[in-house]
Formats: sequence, C-alpha cells, structure tokens
Amino acid sequence: MIDRPRMVLAATVLGAPDARALAAFYQRLLGWDVREEESDWVVLRAPDERAGLSFQTEAAHVRPTWPAGPGDQQMMMHLDIEVDDLETAGAHAVEAGATLAGYQPQDDVRVYLDPAGHPFCLFTR
Repeated sequence: MIDRPRMVLAATVLGAPDARALAAFYQRLLGWDVREEESDWVVLRAPDERAGLSFQTEAAHVRPTWPAGPGDQQMMMHLDIEVDDLETAGAHAVEAGATLAGYQPQDDVRVYLDPAGHPFCLFTR
C-alpha cells in the first residue's frame, strides 16, 4: 500500500449564473477577502487563510429546489455556518441578500437560500 500523498482541501466551488454576483453576496455575508477575480471565476478566502470559497459562472445553472421533490433540481451540497446568535445572524444574512427558506426542518438551525438558490444553514452549538 502506498503512503497517502499530502492533500489539502483549498476551497468549495459554487456554480452560479454570475460568479461575481454570488461571490459579492458571500463576501458581504462572511466578510472574507477576494483573492482572485476574473469574469467567470472568483476566490474568497477566510482571514485565517484556512477556508475558502470559489465561484464559477455556469451558463446552464439550474436553481436548486429546497426541499426538493421528485423531478426537482436537487441541491448538490450546502454550507453549514456556525453563528453565535441565530436571530442576529439571520437578519445579517437577509440584509446581505439571502432569503429565509420556507421549510425549516430544525428548531436550532435556520436554512437560507443564497441569490443563486444554494441552501446554506446557520446554526449554533
């Protein structure tokens, strides 16, 4: 068996109709810095450099449905974001451009949709 080579997850990539617009939303939401920016590609990085999000323009982007039913476009992934206070963080998310999802499966988690329709969860420990 060969030794596992060094591998570091650099970022999660979200597809959107407009990479710059979605990156601007997450920059407002998280306060992260833009590290790379092209017309169809943007990279945000956390201040501690440990986490990153990238955004890629997808001309054929189909907005996911939350919660999805039979035949609906499924979400392929979602982000979990730990917060200190759900109400305050939720108000900030809406001000940044998020929409509170109509379906909320848990009392201690709030599901929001980003401007491209990707669900993300705010939660407290």
